[in-house]
Amino acid sequence: MDKLKMHSPNLTQEKITRIRELFPHCVTEAHDDNGQLRLAVDFDQLRQELSDTIVEGPQERYHLTWPGKREALLTANAPIAKTLRPCPGESVDFETTQNLFIEGDNLDALKLLQETYLGKVKMIYIDPPYNTKKDFIYKDDFAENTEEFLRRSNQKDDAGNRLVANTESNGRFHSDWLTMMYPRLKLARNLLLDDGVIFISIGDDEASNLRRICDEVFGEKNLINVFVWNCSTAGGIRPKFASKTHEYVICYAKNIERTASFNAPLSNEAIKQYNKRDATDLYREKDFVFKNKSTNVNQKYVIKCPDGEQVRPKKGYIYRFIRETFDDAIRKGIVVFKETQKGPLENTDGRQASWNIYIKKYLGDATGAPATLMPKDQIGIYNNGTNCIQQLFDGNRVFENTKPPELIKYLAALISDRECIVLDFFAGSSSTAHAIMQLNAEDGGLRNFIMVQVPELSDGNAEAINAGYKSIAEISKQRIRRAGTKILEGDCHEDWNKDIGFRVLKIDSSNMADVYYSPDTVQQSQLPGFTDNIKPDRTPEDLLFQVLLEWGVDLSLPIRKETIQGKTIFFVDENALVACFDSKINEALVQELATFAPLRVVFRDSGFASDAVKINVEQIFKQVSPSTDVKSI
Repeated sequence: MDKLKMHSPNLTQEKITRIRELFPHCVTEAHDDNGQLRLAVDFDQLRQELSDTIVEGPQERYHLTWPGKREALLTANAPIAKTLRPCPGESVDFETTQNLFIEGDNLDALKLLQETYLGKVKMIYIDPPYNTKKDFIYKDDFAENTEEFLRRSNQKDDAGNRLVANTESNGRFHSDWLTMMYPRLKLARNLLLDDGVIFISIGDDEASNLRRICDEVFGEKNLINVFVWNCSTAGGIRPKFASKTHEYVICYAKNIERTASFNAPLSNEAIKQYNKRDATDLYREKDFVFKNKSTNVNQKYVIKCPDGEQVRPKKGYIYRFIRETFDDAIRKGIVVFKETQKGPLENTDGRQASWNIYIKKYLGDATGAPATLMPKDQIGIYNNGTNCIQQLFDGNRVFENTKPPELIKYLAALISDRECIVLDFFAGSSSTAHAIMQLNAEDGGLRNFIMVQVPELSDGNAEAINAGYKSIAEISKQRIRRAGTKILEGDCHEDWNKDIGFRVLKIDSSNMADVYYSPDTVQQSQLPGFTDNIKPDRTPEDLLFQVLLEWGVDLSLPIRKETIQGKTIFFVDENALVACFDSKINEALVQELATFAPLRVVFRDSGFASDAVKINVEQIFKQVSPSTDVKSI
């Protein structure tokens, strides 16, 4: 029976495999640092393959580089032996919700999500550190080879131990920020759908550098635009040169040729004009006849009104549509006739007509391209975000400089897909989760969110500490709980599924004991202590989620736990995956599980009652459910 490898994919080897498919003679075998043979790229040969002249050495070219760039690329590709451990007690509607909250380092989170959410995320929004002396960056350890990285990542890190201040006195001030962002953006791009987009909030400090690394990661041609957010008003101490009252939201597509046009959401004032409703939607009435000196007869034809009166436009007026389009509008039921003693129509005798004509304009069709200067009345300013937090937390200012949900809601509404996944791996106080739930409540969308937040301590915020929130992750989770409850208290779209829950998953060391990854390092005298390759403090639920990661199964699928023949059985989305991690599993149980015909089934390698049962498992499934993929851990 095959075993699951139980660690994140080695992206370097996967990319080498792809190169091998295109240029097989450019890939060879070489010994790594541990003396093991692996595929390796002959870069001299590859450079020559991609050049129409003889390549003798490094050539001058336009590119972006900084101290630490190669190390950043290495860490983006290096695998980790970590997992996601479920925390039902901190979750809301754990069994049924389709939203995720991942607590831990976002670099680790992005690696762990690679197989499960590869090419599945429609929208990413992030608000990364702005790289001022008061902010923080993630200090990633690059000074090690892949094997050392794997061994180190098997040990549980203390909460927030990768966070360090990036002061202006640091000689690598910009380089460290770029090195932090680069691998995260590369991994994030993998998760986007082909028609997916990423929005990144940024200030002046690193806006130009962010553009350059995004040009490299996403491709310069995939820049959609740079939106400007008028986020504050001038005030306070008079600046020497100019008051900064704006920030930016940089937007890139994964593939701009496959990305649908953006549709700017209407302001509240504009929405109020849609004050009528029929079986289709809310609508407003727009004049079908308007002032225009054109003499085009195609827009001056005779129309028969409900009482039989025949009308046409007066001099100086025309219709909006030609005859064929008007007839089609009649068939669709979007033409409205209203009686009136004055108006722009006359009858065929040249007298004032007693009718006017309007066209229904539906709210759902009210779209247009957004302006790069985002509408302030729809988004608000920075203070709106702070006020929102204070209102949710009983007047306590538990988080500083949070983005208002209206900003992210506006960006999400630009995308026409109402059933999709939205990711934020710098979640902060989870304004993104708040915005997505609010937008779903308003338009009936079925968007799901994935939030990622490191448990950075709240040391600098006395109000947060006094309110009992030790980390930003705790604030973030509580914000989602309170925001969801408040949203349900308001008016909700009838089509919304009212999913305000979230499944909490925490990044931790692998569930597998060290011997699972490095059996060659174990002494013979130690073998009696390794009868089980799973750490003793891990639960069946822990094992289940590492299996979901390993197999690339959606982490938000519904999970049902059932007792069969005295054993605990997990059913993920009914028959997408069936798992049993109990001990003393016999053939009778295996036979019963096979009758469910699951797509996948997994057992604990040491959980069988005997070697004979273990040997017969695959045969039983081949007979009863031959399409089932059988694995063990």
